[in-house]
Amino acid sequence: MLTEQERAFLDALAKAPIPTDVIGLRQAMETFTPMMNSNPPEIGAFHEGVEIRPGLTADVAVPKGNGPHPVVVYLHGGGWIGGSPKTHRKLGMQFADAGYLTINVDYRLAPEHPFPAGLDDCVYAVKWAGDNAKRWNGDATRLAVGGDSAGGNLTAATLTSLAAEKYAGPAKPKAALLIYGLFDFPAQMKRDANDTFDGMIRAYAGAGYPAILEDPRVSPLRAVKAGAMPPSFVICGTADTLLPETHSMADALKRADIRHEVVILEDMPHGFLQMDVLSGCKQGLDKMFDFLRRTI
Repeated sequence: MLTEQERAFLDALAKAPIPTDVIGLRQAMETFTPMMNSNPPEIGAFHEGVEIRPGLTADVAVPKGNGPHPVVVYLHGGGWIGGSPKTHRKLGMQFADAGYLTINVDYRLAPEHPFPAGLDDCVYAVKWAGDNAKRWNGDATRLAVGGDSAGGNLTAATLTSLAAEKYAGPAKPKAALLIYGLFDFPAQMKRDANDTFDGMIRAYAGAGYPAILEDPRVSPLRAVKAGAMPPSFVICGTADTLLPETHSMADALKRADIRHEVVILEDMPHGFLQMDVLSGCKQGLDKMFDFLRRTI
């Protein structure tokens, strides 16, 4: 049951205006960044803006100790048009605090770089992790890929893309973290059409809109089949409009006979894993890290 403090926070969150334009959405995320990153844990080391290739960087959060550390490639949320490793810095450090060398990818954003630019960056970053994680005592044979919201979509799209090309490099992922993601654009558009969502979709799809929304690299639920995904952790809150997407992904994983665990937390909104004022934040993180410990 929610405390009075939690209810007050959620009431204020629900009343906050949601911008419908790219600049407004980016500014809103920047406004919330100090709150989302307050009181980060102490970790072994932090490297900002590590070059993966020209035009693509990542922040690397290193656990304490000598390792070898299992590795998480993290893909931040932000509606494909906003967010950065900076907006998700504390979350990346929390992964490192739990023992995971965390590579927080600064993939290209729409509308300046529409699909497939961001996805291409994410796929490249996973492969790069396989060759470079050892620089920080990372063990790329124990690698997970995860992300929240748009990053959840990109996680599923990255993993199914790697499976489709039969990638067998040193960073073959062993686990997926699908955090309140959107996995089927046409289905969600039918459920919850609104100006903010429509703007994000059009920006990400670019000139390919609307036909490109049927592409399984854009709507990766359509690419889930036997062998296309590693063991997967799927999490969402009941107050999140993307909850049906979580259920749809869980159903697809079940049909494909892919090991998965689903966590649905009562009353939690979109983005709750970055809201430590909410009890569901710690609960969700604990369950996710427990899944990783048992899986990789």
